[in-house]
Amino acid sequence: MRTSTARLRWFVLSAGILILLFSAVLAYQLPFVQAHLGWRVAELKARIQYAIHPPQEVVFTPNPTLAAMVAQTLAAMTPTPTLTATPTATPLPGPSPTPTLTATPIPAQTQLKGIVHEYQKWNNCGPANLAMELSYWGWTGDQRPIAAYVKPNPRDKNVMPYELADYVETQTNFKVVVRVGGTLQLLKDFIAAGFPVIVEKGFEGPGFDGWMGHYEVVSGYDDAKSRFTVQDSYIMPNLPISYDDMETYWRHFNYTYLVVYPADRESEVMRILGPDADEQTNFKDAAERASNEIYTSTGRQQFFAWFNRGSSLVDLKDYAGAAAAYDQAYKIYDTLGPDSRPWRILWYQTGPYFAYYYSGRSYDVINLATVTLSQMSEPILEESYYWRGLARQSIGDLAGAISDWQTAVQDHPGWAPALQQLQQVGASPN
Repeated sequence: MRTSTARLRWFVLSAGILILLFSAVLAYQLPFVQAHLGWRVAELKARIQYAIHPPQEVVFTPNPTLAAMVAQTLAAMTPTPTLTATPTATPLPGPSPTPTLTATPIPAQTQLKGIVHEYQKWNNCGPANLAMELSYWGWTGDQRPIAAYVKPNPRDKNVMPYELADYVETQTNFKVVVRVGGTLQLLKDFIAAGFPVIVEKGFEGPGFDGWMGHYEVVSGYDDAKSRFTVQDSYIMPNLPISYDDMETYWRHFNYTYLVVYPADRESEVMRILGPDADEQTNFKDAAERASNEIYTSTGRQQFFAWFNRGSSLVDLKDYAGAAAAYDQAYKIYDTLGPDSRPWRILWYQTGPYFAYYYSGRSYDVINLATVTLSQMSEPILEESYYWRGLARQSIGDLAGAISDWQTAVQDHPGWAPALQQLQQVGASPN
């Protein structure tokens, strides 16, 4: 009798535990619960995995033999220019030199008001910062509709600048400009003229498991204190950042910035941009700046300088030159201490994929994407799957390519680049 009663109690207890577990699993799927607990579960999972398999110890190594073969082939295909003698001629008198225009001095201190600060939700740095930027111009939304448009999957780790720009251009009445190679003076010029600026920069500090990318809205500056004021979606509103720290961490993203503005103020924006209003000029200037920084920096900062040169050359469609620059960046990466390696960089910047793929180095694309995905506690990164799919297709692995593109669409529902590739090969998204 006692045995039967004990068994019954054990059965009831076991059933109760199973019901509780099942209920917890169901509750965890609810959007409200996901929003409040999902990030904690994901963070705990990431910390456990990163402790067992430290991602900063994994190093991508470009194939030196393949790189040399591609460089040799490209050199052989490049025609040698024929030099012709230039006839001597008496120079004609030219126009009088145009006087140099002196820029109007700006105030030594400006703080823009009217930005509605918003703390980011899980993986929502980009949408939260764009919402803050738009709020300055009277937009009354918040990060939620932006996130739903640019990252339908809440677990998507990053939103690219072009995705934020696309939201502005298609979902609002405002305009936006995205450029690289920004300077501290340019930030101050925009702010003094009444335009807050979104910057993409590196981010790290106590309590974080290594380097990551971050957006911030720059809303003020103070020359007397040598610092900017930023609206930080993670830390706090009106966060002070020194000029030196801004330049150091902004370099990590090739000094990328976005400016949102009403259409009737476009002439002001173009005037402030000056020569960089032209995209090709902007890319060339950024590539030259990166080249200069290569020779004035060492270690980690030199890694970013080489990486930035590669990214600017990708923008200029000089893929072979970009690949060579990325090769140098990864050589330096290998020499850095594990704690200083920016191992998440391919979460945010995809230039190496463009460079290696379009210079015929498909195996390097596959290797790089695989390394990047293997370092993630949740391998949700549609860009890496997309480029690995292209590379696999190029070497004849169509099944692998389709699988990668289907995963990209699962990670980012409705994502056009992967859908187009699947359509071209006659495959379904799932």
